[in-house]
Amino acid sequence: MKHYIYIITNKKDGVLYIGETKNLKKRIYQHKNKVHPTTFSARYNLDKLVYSEEFETKEEAKLREKQMKKWNRAWKIELIEEQNAKWLDLYNKIK
Repeated sequence: MKHYIYIITNKKDGVLYIGETKNLKKRIYQHKNKVHPTTFSARYNLDKLVYSEEFETKEEAKLREKQMKKWNRAWKIELIEEQNAKWLDLYNKIK
C-alpha cells in the first residue's frame, strides 16, 4: 500500500508542517477542515498542501519524514520551490 509524506503551510514562507499518511487526500481534507482542532496544524491554520512524495511502504515514508524533520528551514523551502515555485495549494491535484 502506498504511503506519502507531505508539507503543508498557511501561506508562502509561512509555518511548515511535515507529516506522513497512507491516504493523502483524506489527511489533507482533515487538515483543511480542522478535524482535530487542538493539533499544531489546526492552531496555525496549516491547510495548504505545497509538497508531497509517494513511497511503496510505510517504513520508507516514515524514514523520509524523520529525515526531513531534521532539515533546516532553507532546505525545506528549496525542496518545495523545486516542484512548486508559486507555493500553490496542490490539494485538488491529488489523485
